[in-house]
Amino acid sequence: MNEAARFALSAEATADIGGEIHALVSRLFPICRSITGEGVRRTLAILSEHVDVAVREVPSGTRVFDWTVPQEWNVRAASIRDASGKAVVDIADSNLHLVGYSEPVARRMPLSELRTHIHTLPDQPEVIPYRTSYYSRDWGFCMAHREYLALEDGDYDVVIDTTFSDGSLTYGEVFLPGETDREVLLSAHICHPSLANDNCSGLAVLAFLARALTGRRRRFGYRFLFAPGTIGALCWLAANEERLSRIDLGLVVSCIGDGGGPVYKRSRRGDAMIDRVMEVIRCDGRKISMIDFSPFGYDERQFCSPGFDLPVGLLQRSAFGTFPEYHTSADDLDFVRPEHLASSFRMIMDIIEVIETDRIPLNLSPKGEPQLGKRGLYATTGGHKTTPDVTMAYLWVLNLADGRHSLLDIACRSGLPFSAIAAAATRLEACGLVGDAQA
Repeated sequence: MNEAARFALSAEATADIGGEIHALVSRLFPICRSITGEGVRRTLAILSEHVDVAVREVPSGTRVFDWTVPQEWNVRAASIRDASGKAVVDIADSNLHLVGYSEPVARRMPLSELRTHIHTLPDQPEVIPYRTSYYSRDWGFCMAHREYLALEDGDYDVVIDTTFSDGSLTYGEVFLPGETDREVLLSAHICHPSLANDNCSGLAVLAFLARALTGRRRRFGYRFLFAPGTIGALCWLAANEERLSRIDLGLVVSCIGDGGGPVYKRSRRGDAMIDRVMEVIRCDGRKISMIDFSPFGYDERQFCSPGFDLPVGLLQRSAFGTFPEYHTSADDLDFVRPEHLASSFRMIMDIIEVIETDRIPLNLSPKGEPQLGKRGLYATTGGHKTTPDVTMAYLWVLNLADGRHSLLDIACRSGLPFSAIAAAATRLEACGLVGDAQA
């Protein structure tokens, strides 16, 4: 495998990896996770079977910028039972039934009072919504609206067996050093319970990416972060503030296992290297839909806050909040598919290939257009109405290889895939027409 293609992976080469990633998603899916607690630790332990994850613990009460790490929350049981003792809601059936960070409850109450603590989706009566109450003490349950409407008047026994303790917030980190001190940040949130696309898919894809990069020659260092949303990212930023200047680009990865999109949200800067890389990436032959930055979403809004302004974008298949399964029990193991996980894996490996192999070419015959035909690079018959992309790639490289434009610059300017521009540069170099401006 030559230097320009050392990270390239074909669909055939990754044919089996979608099934492997889906199997990991299936193991992560049943775990009850939140922003703290044993669910996060169990998840990191499973990820550690695939790649060496360094586990970090941040004590409860730690001040992190304008936030404070909350008490650790753990769940033993939660249910609602009717007068006959039948469970009408039980967290054993779905982690989504309990509002995240619910405080302990053990008492009997009438349906009229219970209703004020139940969340449903009337427009989607068959699914359970996902709700949290991280930073205000409260309690609640979530259930399918159809089942909610079936509740009969009477008293119900409510039991929420949860604990709050001075423990810690847990996050995981993998760092693969490169030949330089420049870094790429890849982040996935780990705080959601049984939601397969959001974000078991992101955790699993990044774990397999870290494994794939382990042992390879790397120009950049790669830092993988598995942290609870918002507060976890802030804990990592606070602990690494003096090293943030090394990050040249990054991606927050979420909702990466369905068949939509893909969609990329630009960094706050809008013209960072990662924003330009995404312009030339294809996923299963499709261009990536590009949307502008907004200060709402996942942890890209922490990395891109004005005090850090890191060059980090958000990559998803279907954008959060735009698909009906989002934050509901319909985001299950049937919603994410091995073939979509595999293509997402390939897409990010293609991104890494651009990052690793981008360089500045130099035209060694810049006075006029060199004769390509005698070198076997041009059609022997002229006069065609259109010019093949491969020929256009040669022409674009030769024209912009002035020592000031990188291969990525040329791909963005030409509208051609980076892989086509890189292949053209390699062929031109073999013919003695192009060299390396940085050599």
